[in-house]
Amino acid sequence: MSPSSPVPEPMTPEAPSAAPPAATTARTMRIFFRGLTVPCRIGVHDFERSGPQRVAIDIDLWVDRALADRAGGSDDLADTLDYDQIRAAAQTIASTRVFNTQEALCLAILHACLDQPPVRAARVATAKPDVYPDTAAVGVELYEEKPLGGP
Repeated sequence: MSPSSPVPEPMTPEAPSAAPPAATTARTMRIFFRGLTVPCRIGVHDFERSGPQRVAIDIDLWVDRALADRAGGSDDLADTLDYDQIRAAAQTIASTRVFNTQEALCLAILHACLDQPPVRAARVATAKPDVYPDTAAVGVELYEEKPLGGP
């Protein structure tokens, strides 16, 4: 960058606008969580291991659109995916275990999401905003689809 070039604005960790995955039907619904912030014991450096640090979690879940149609018609929580279960699972995983890597944390949350029967595909991203003073966040993103015809 030349001395006369403006300093670029820092990028913000935003989730991509993802298209429905191939493993879903043509009619899908995406349920998402943005910026779920949880204290987590994670990292390999001494300064990270001294105590919990903030981890921001983004989750995208793709479910068959029939779930939305059912819940929209009944307006009954029993007819949809319980957001509280997903949120609680992510919080519990992040706050009760010790992780060396974000990859392990991300994978554990991804599997918990995919264990929910209506979920056909999931994307989980984790970010540590406090690791590097010159970086907004450092993170990992994982994506997985259930096999067609899978549970």
